[in-house]
Amino acid sequence: QVQLVESGGGLVQPGGSLRLSCAASGSIFSINDMGWYRQAPGTQRELVAAITRGGSTNYADSVKGRFTISRDNAKATVYLQMNSLNPEDTAVYYCNALVKRRIGVRVQDYWGQGTQVTVSS
Repeated sequence: QVQLVESGGGLVQPGGSLRLSCAASGSIFSINDMGWYRQAPGTQRELVAAITRGGSTNYADSVKGRFTISRDNAKATVYLQMNSLNPEDTAVYYCNALVKRRIGVRVQDYWGQGTQVTVSS
């Protein structure tokens, strides 16, 4: 079984910063794309940022210039540095990874449990 464990969420004031981490563990042959999604109550889950194994990145328009996604392949970990946070960023943030568990087997989509980010004064 592959597990994605997230950390770094919490309560922060508008204009503040948070850094989210997500570490993958278990039986893993390789990890392809990794990303962060978020979901507020009553809304669809949306992509925040994604990063390929080679380091190419993609961001939602709403977070460009404020958030930075990165990864450490040796540690099987993806990060999301969030700066200039505003109340609209309040949501549960989920880590996602495309994982190949064994050679010759297709990649599978895994999700973390989610971590709450609340931006409020």
